[in-house]
Amino acid sequence: MVRVSDRFDLAVVGGGIVGLATARALLADRPDLRLVVLEKEARLASHQTGHNSGVIHSGIYYKPGSHKAHLCVEGARLMKAFCAEHGIRVDPIGKVIVATSEAELPRLQTLFERGNANGVEGLRLIDKNELREIEPHAAAIRAIHSPTTSIVDYGEVAQAIARELLTRGTVIRTSARVTGILPTGDGFDLATASGPIQARHLVNCAGLYSDVVARMAGARPGGRIVPFRGEYYMIRPERHDLVRGLIYPVPDPEFPFLGVHFTRTVHGEVEAGPNAVLAFAREGYRFGRIHVRELAGTLGYSGFWSMARRYWRMGSYEMYRSLSKAAFVQALQRLMPAIGPNDITPGGAGVRAQAVAEDGSLVDDFRIARSEGAIHVLNAPSPAATASLAIGGHIAGLAREAFALA
Repeated sequence: MVRVSDRFDLAVVGGGIVGLATARALLADRPDLRLVVLEKEARLASHQTGHNSGVIHSGIYYKPGSHKAHLCVEGARLMKAFCAEHGIRVDPIGKVIVATSEAELPRLQTLFERGNANGVEGLRLIDKNELREIEPHAAAIRAIHSPTTSIVDYGEVAQAIARELLTRGTVIRTSARVTGILPTGDGFDLATASGPIQARHLVNCAGLYSDVVARMAGARPGGRIVPFRGEYYMIRPERHDLVRGLIYPVPDPEFPFLGVHFTRTVHGEVEAGPNAVLAFAREGYRFGRIHVRELAGTLGYSGFWSMARRYWRMGSYEMYRSLSKAAFVQALQRLMPAIGPNDITPGGAGVRAQAVAEDGSLVDDFRIARSEGAIHVLNAPSPAATASLAIGGHIAGLAREAFALA
């Protein structure tokens, strides 16, 4: 029997920054909404949010008119305002995207035009002499300078949102893994590790398990999450002077990853990475972490093999670079010749929840879908943390229409 205290108007599954921001936006629309956030871990923001490098992206990369383009630019504005309101440190350290060969110049120009079309403020194309003034150790023949790109601690942001939610009466349950969802015709019965829940409506922000939760709720996600691990090295403290801000390469347009780069954090560290290698578990933060059932699910998915045929050269190189420090350093030296193997030490890793379509294509844009009584965030990799407050507002708008919450 479900207690009255366990009956809600709406359940948000997933206590990362997107789930928390969505709950916040829903309450802004309907302050009287009885709402619960369900997080499977003992603490909030333990996965993609907690392993984020902390960049507030400006919106340069994304195709004009896409969800990523609009929600990233708007999300960056909202994120900076939220942090100012809550006393959270934001460092506007700026970013350069560097072209190291003539072949990269057309793609650099395309990025510059995209950034301007998306309304990113302050973008400039600069030559190698101007670059030397901004990042003396970066190597390039031309670059984009984005002075508004900033860094923050997204874990701290998530905790601030959670405190807001609690003061507004939201119920946040941690250690509450959702193990089953039964559509009832008048809502959903959710089986969780902390006991049964009833909710009239559901918003699925489960990140690495978003497709699993969607299928539990009776939806057809139309693809599968394939986890990619991104591994970092750390620059030794005595070599931090090599990097003043953020230094990125021109990305490969065929692959929705940004390539290894240099990132300063608000905690005074400097990261180098990440790569992008297939993880053998959805939470496979280490090479040796294998979840047999999840790996079997990946290998049994026809879309995975279509993707593998399409990207096998890139995937093989990423795996090689994961196992070879020398190869990783060589990739870094394209951006910064002065970096050497003795300047870096192994760092942490994150796992990207990348949706792969049935035809093997890597879903590039944010993907948010509706099913009966539910909304599902089915693809929200970077820049989802930057865009989280705007994503939350977008979902609240969908909920007004789908759930008649207005």
